[in-house]
Amino acid sequence: MSHRELPSVLQQLANKRWYGIYPQQDIEQPLATLMALSDFAFRLLQQQPELGEWLLDHEQMLQRETPAPLPEELATLSEQDCFQLLRRYRQKYWLKVMWLDFICHNEIADSIAYISKLSECLINAANCWAFAQTAKQCGFPCDEVGNELPMLVLGMGKLGGGELNFSSDIDLIFTYPKNVATSGGRKQYEAQVFYTKVARKLIAALDQVTVDGQVFRVDMRLRPFGESGPLVMSFAAMEDYYQDQGREWERYAMLKARVLGPNTSYSDDFKKLLRPFVYRRYIDFSVIESLRKMKQMIAQEVRRKGLINNIKLGAGGIREVEFIIQALQMVRGGRDVALQTPSLLGALKQLKFSEVLPVETAQLLESNYLFLRQVEQYLQAFDDQQTQTLPDTGLDVERLNCLLGKIDFKESLDGIEQIMKSVREEFALVIGEQPQEQNPCEESYAFAWLESDFSSFDDDFTEDMVQQWAIKLDEFKTGLRKRQMGARGRDILDKLMPHLLELLVTKKASFDVFNHVLKVISTVVSRTTYLELLYENQGALKQLINLCGHSRWIAEHIAKYPILLDELLDPAALYKPLPLSAYKDEIRHQFLRIEPDDLELQMEALRQFKQTHQLRIAAADATGVISVTQVSNHLTALAESIIAQAVDLAWQQMKTRYGKPTGATEAEKGFAVIAYGKAGGLELGYDSDLDLVFVHNRDGDSDTDGVKSISSRQFYLKLAQRLMHLFNTKTASGILYELDTRLRPEGNSGLLAINLESYFNYQQTQAWTWEHQALVRARMVLAEPSMQLRFDEIRNCILRQARDSEKLRDDVSQMREKMRLHLSQDSDSLFDLKQGRGGMTDIEFVAQFLVLNHSHHSNELTRYTDNIRIFEYAERDGILTQEEKQLLTDAYCLYRDSYHQQSLDQQGRCVTKTDSFSLLSEGVRVVYESRLQS
Repeated sequence: MSHRELPSVLQQLANKRWYGIYPQQDIEQPLATLMALSDFAFRLLQQQPELGEWLLDHEQMLQRETPAPLPEELATLSEQDCFQLLRRYRQKYWLKVMWLDFICHNEIADSIAYISKLSECLINAANCWAFAQTAKQCGFPCDEVGNELPMLVLGMGKLGGGELNFSSDIDLIFTYPKNVATSGGRKQYEAQVFYTKVARKLIAALDQVTVDGQVFRVDMRLRPFGESGPLVMSFAAMEDYYQDQGREWERYAMLKARVLGPNTSYSDDFKKLLRPFVYRRYIDFSVIESLRKMKQMIAQEVRRKGLINNIKLGAGGIREVEFIIQALQMVRGGRDVALQTPSLLGALKQLKFSEVLPVETAQLLESNYLFLRQVEQYLQAFDDQQTQTLPDTGLDVERLNCLLGKIDFKESLDGIEQIMKSVREEFALVIGEQPQEQNPCEESYAFAWLESDFSSFDDDFTEDMVQQWAIKLDEFKTGLRKRQMGARGRDILDKLMPHLLELLVTKKASFDVFNHVLKVISTVVSRTTYLELLYENQGALKQLINLCGHSRWIAEHIAKYPILLDELLDPAALYKPLPLSAYKDEIRHQFLRIEPDDLELQMEALRQFKQTHQLRIAAADATGVISVTQVSNHLTALAESIIAQAVDLAWQQMKTRYGKPTGATEAEKGFAVIAYGKAGGLELGYDSDLDLVFVHNRDGDSDTDGVKSISSRQFYLKLAQRLMHLFNTKTASGILYELDTRLRPEGNSGLLAINLESYFNYQQTQAWTWEHQALVRARMVLAEPSMQLRFDEIRNCILRQARDSEKLRDDVSQMREKMRLHLSQDSDSLFDLKQGRGGMTDIEFVAQFLVLNHSHHSNELTRYTDNIRIFEYAERDGILTQEEKQLLTDAYCLYRDSYHQQSLDQQGRCVTKTDSFSLLSEGVRVVYESRLQS
């Protein structure tokens, strides 16, 4: 063992820290060096100075022992003692790992394997304690001969591979062999209940923060159905899930799965159960396309997060080495059983042995991977933080440079950069689709770009067009002078623009399209990665031109959120929106890998999900793949999925702070969201606000069960406020939706979240006629079944009241005329599609009047919230004539189509008065007046 020579700034820190802890002892340089290199080590030795002597025991440090963290008698071990023993164990042995790395120059492969063994030991001890504690109260499930049926813990990711980071979350999945009820306890419990209790105790034992810190941050989101799924599932349920619903990304996740703890027959049974899902029995070349998509996702993630100096996620980082190896495992693992290992280094060794990878390539990948893991280990051990970002200032720069043995930090960075460049080259070779330079353009397009001269395109341009395009291109280039562009960016732009002009001229694009595309390029011109994306992917460039030609809204949307350029890489997905039922699953899966406490990233992810899927809907809309009604259905389903995810996020944040209300669970939160207006009527547009009302069904006098307890009423108010924050806060990606809650009882002066029965009482005793009109289009979009049922009862009760027809007619018509006076933009030549006489709002008011006036004897009128189906039932019950129904339906559909197209083209809501509009609006006016004007 030899200690590293420290630079003066670190040596001074070493001396200061040594004498701060051991003032009466001569300095032991290795121990002082450790304290200078790691703030975490210093804090531990401050708290437990006796560990210094243990570290200096050379023989002890040579051993790789993993003693049991807990005593054998687990049933009598208190929670407090258990938690402390586990945390002290982690502190002691992670300190040893730091000593091995920083002082003994240990091989990184040995260090990460040792951490993994220690971690497995801790997890297994916590599992055994949790099982014993639960069995003491509940008895335990057992097999036919009376043996206890254990809960199996699957380690995922690097834990599963035996290559765990120094300061990593652990990804776990829990399962149990059979659905057998407990026996031997005070009462019998179903297996699911028993194992869920065990799982919760296990998570608390590892994850809960005490005065001694925590053992691990536990992440359970890789389990079937993610956060909304059960905490633990039987073997049979797991098999059904992966056979019927398992996704491609879950195959990759399960590649690293390993049953922790002592091997048993149940461990073997579970491995056999998973194998057919993960590995195909043949050489699985079908996976290549998925790998290419995942490659694009990696590039998108790097761009999204703006990752700089990240040795894990950056180009050529640790993840790309892992991806190379796992890709080859997926392709060949079905035939080559030796590749069916969760260990990356083990799989790499087999790939070299079977000559899938050339020996020199495999050796280079291994050395590069281990070097990057060594750097990662250093970064995390400085302060027990989960980081992969290289430092740029301060003590950590000195520390890393010292540990890498370089003269200066530039030399360290250059070495890391060379290694990552080597990894990136191999990544491109294995996964394929290396960026290919475009074929050279004809000189005329390069000349047009450099000189803003389009005169050579006589066949395609008139003289006026030549001048118009030249002026716009000059304006664009003038604007570039004010932008920050590096040499690489200017070089790529000079290559990209001739190709862009060639495509525009060849497609005979209009000047508007040319203008829209230039706006997008101007937005991303200082972000070289996006210029490279468009240059290296001609298909993406073509899609950009196509979409800018289809719709001004799309062009503006991409210019506003250039991250959407990533979506142009896959036209098959771009023009094919998700099935209506898939949005909630999709957003849930996207959130599986986001840290629960990373609010900023959660808010960005919500916005990017909306923007991405709005673009796909708009692309399908603009090309006629879906109708206007389908567009609204998709936009509404998208909004509902985002509402559901936002409620889950807000709930977790509130629960962490205050606990949960009495009787509430994850599945039955006692909280619901009512959508009014366009969202309620399934008619959302691209830029629609959301009119929402929040209700709950808990007793306001009850309290939450957290350490910082508040009343349930306060909890739901704070939950609603958190939702408002998630939606309305302006981030780099804008706001999520403009939330309008003014339709709640008593408007802006009312509570933001109200008890459902109080909501009913208000509707019965205080609501104005216009509020009952609004209720016609109200729909509960998020609720547990009992609240949904109760809301339907309330809505029907209010809407089906018998009313004084004359008073109702006066109230509705007065409200409409007031709106018309203030909002209508009708003129002699223009028709206001929405507020004009005989327009959409007149039709909506007719529908609302019919429901309020007739539903006490025609109950079916309250079944749906959209106007078209209200008119269908009104005709069926003889309230409207067939001609009236058809006129209102035809007019409403035409107005919606036209209004929708106006929105896409950003032309406002007024159209030129044509014969068709005049004829329909006059017909609507006649129906409106016959119904609402006495």
